[in-house]
Amino acid sequence: MNYIPNILFAIILIAGVGFFTKNVKKLIRNIKLGHDVDVSDNTSQRWKNMAMIALGQSKMVVRPVSGFLHIIVYLGFIIINIEVVEIILDGLFSGILYDDHRLFMSILPAPLYGFLIGTFEILGLLVFVAVIVFWIRRNIIRIKRFWSSEMTSWPKNDANNILYIEMVLMLLFLLMNATDLRFQAMDNGNVISQYLTPLFSGFSESTIHYIERGAWWLHIIGILGFLNYLYFSKHLHILLAFPNTYFGKVKPKGEFDNLEAVTNEVKMMMDPNVDPFAAQPENTDAPAKFGASDVQDLSWVQLLNAYTCTECGRCTSECPANRTGKKLSPRKIMMDTRDRLEEVGRNIDTNNGVFKEDGKQLLDDYITREELWACTTCNACVEACPVSIDPMSIIMDMRRYLVMEQSAAPLELNNMMANIENNGAPWPYNQMDRLNWKNEN
Repeated sequence: MNYIPNILFAIILIAGVGFFTKNVKKLIRNIKLGHDVDVSDNTSQRWKNMAMIALGQSKMVVRPVSGFLHIIVYLGFIIINIEVVEIILDGLFSGILYDDHRLFMSILPAPLYGFLIGTFEILGLLVFVAVIVFWIRRNIIRIKRFWSSEMTSWPKNDANNILYIEMVLMLLFLLMNATDLRFQAMDNGNVISQYLTPLFSGFSESTIHYIERGAWWLHIIGILGFLNYLYFSKHLHILLAFPNTYFGKVKPKGEFDNLEAVTNEVKMMMDPNVDPFAAQPENTDAPAKFGASDVQDLSWVQLLNAYTCTECGRCTSECPANRTGKKLSPRKIMMDTRDRLEEVGRNIDTNNGVFKEDGKQLLDDYITREELWACTTCNACVEACPVSIDPMSIIMDMRRYLVMEQSAAPLELNNMMANIENNGAPWPYNQMDRLNWKNEN
């Protein structure tokens, strides 16, 4: 009978980790729906980017207030979760391999354990305060980028859900320590929770013990629940920011990727030794489709980008097209890509691992042509993203599809390309007439 709590804990832990593993496998499968791309170049620069951007939060602090608060929450959760290791070990082995919980208290020197608990509690309080400030910024100050048109009910609720979960987890952690102070001497480790102990001064020891055990169970269940909530949340970036910054673009931001098949054809056209009237060999390098009309046409790095999007809106707030009233929102591009990818994933699940044509695609059903052609390709969105997401690459691939597969470029662009082909310049003037302006005095 004494082992029932350990067995129950093991079942909850296995279920939580198992469900998380299932979601991770689904996530990897969906990302692999994209075509392959070579990201083996510039390894040292990629490691540096991951260290500076994902670990060092270098792009977050460009906006000092939100950046500083984010660092507090980020560091707080990482360091506080060291306590989770002790909770897991206690849940599995307390009462079996040792008599009481708080395994590390019996292993570590008392001053060191007290120092760790004190550090955790200070960070827990700072995280709680930072999360409240985030909630105020989002819901009371109502910062504009959090209330754009693409931020519908779920994105807004999701952001608030995360904040509520973080508040509750921090409170449970402090409550657990405050009630356990009656039974454990942690050498001044309860630097914050000691101020909560007067709330329980009139309670019996058994009642306080039940409160402590309840807070302990709710804390670990909450952490496992939060872990599994990540897949459905914008906070998936907690896990994906590291690979995303590693695999992010390392070439100059203004450099576009050229299609090898097109490049070879242009080189052949410019080769004076090639007979333009001779039958040309079949181009085996040409892809099955130029550009992208659906998520399967994008690269796996672009799909990883979509899942990593934090929905913070920094890209959209910096986009000159959006700021001048155009329909384009780089954040919406990423959210639409993720939504379509999730829809394709559910289709595969329903049809026993095979995608069944559903009559939909990313182009037109999610992202409109008006949005695509509003982009100025200035790279402001790419520069602003705190986790190295590249919305512009998706826009350019979808534009490429419109131009090369559907000949559906805007009239102005078609005229420009015709002028380049006929006159060697984007203007409608014959090359022989280019210098006529000199005589117009």
